[in-house]
Amino acid sequence: MYLYNDYLKAAEYISSHIGDHKPEIMVILGSGLGGVADLVEDAAVIPYGDIHGFARSTAPDHAGRLVVGRLAGRCVMVMQGRFHYYEGYEPEQVVFPINVAHVMGIKRLILTNAAGAINIGYSVGDIMLIRDHIKLCAPTPFRGENIPELGPRFFDMTYTYSPRLRETARKNASKLGIRLQEGVYFYFTGPQFETPAEIRAARLLGGDAAGMSTVYEAIAASHCGMEVLGLSLMTNMAAGVLPEKLSGSDVVETANRMKKPFSELVMACIADMGDE
Repeated sequence: MYLYNDYLKAAEYISSHIGDHKPEIMVILGSGLGGVADLVEDAAVIPYGDIHGFARSTAPDHAGRLVVGRLAGRCVMVMQGRFHYYEGYEPEQVVFPINVAHVMGIKRLILTNAAGAINIGYSVGDIMLIRDHIKLCAPTPFRGENIPELGPRFFDMTYTYSPRLRETARKNASKLGIRLQEGVYFYFTGPQFETPAEIRAARLLGGDAAGMSTVYEAIAASHCGMEVLGLSLMTNMAAGVLPEKLSGSDVVETANRMKKPFSELVMACIADMGDE
């Protein structure tokens, strides 16, 4: 279990390696979406392995580095790749960077991911604004002793995905001519893709997209009082929706094809995010 000093140590190391940058927004980039980090200006780049407490990102196409600089006129801290429960990490390891960001004074978080479309009204390439999530498996990151400097023992999840930031995303998607779906992200542990029966069950329960990330990070952000904006790129239709097998290469191919509009939306939201 981490102690508060572990988060302080990591925060101090990052702060000592980013010059005069004072990040106000954290961005976590999912599978195939790491290209947004390449747009950061005046960037300081820190490999995860150099930061106390950070895990190693082993998922394909996750660069495993922290990029801090200017993006869309604001100072951002970008995770180019994330940590997953399926990589063998405990939930508190997965959310370690969120708590470090909180210690650094960051108040807003953009979560992105590649997901499979459960909702049959969606199409591959659609971007879904996350309204809520469902997690029926795996423990919480906050099992065990609470660290009060990070947040309260019991905390609300009603407005985990900020209504204010969701409206910002809607407005900017409309300006950019991007069709923006809005729905519920259904968390599965992975790394195997879901079965068709699991996807049918998730649809009955109200899930619109299936994925293997994001939810732990959103929980941690709620715990420490961050505003969260969640964006899912539909890189494939979920298992059983179409009569075909799923492949990890489909995720990367779709992400590469949608790189430009997805990056434009993320940058527009950052520029228009305003203060709390």
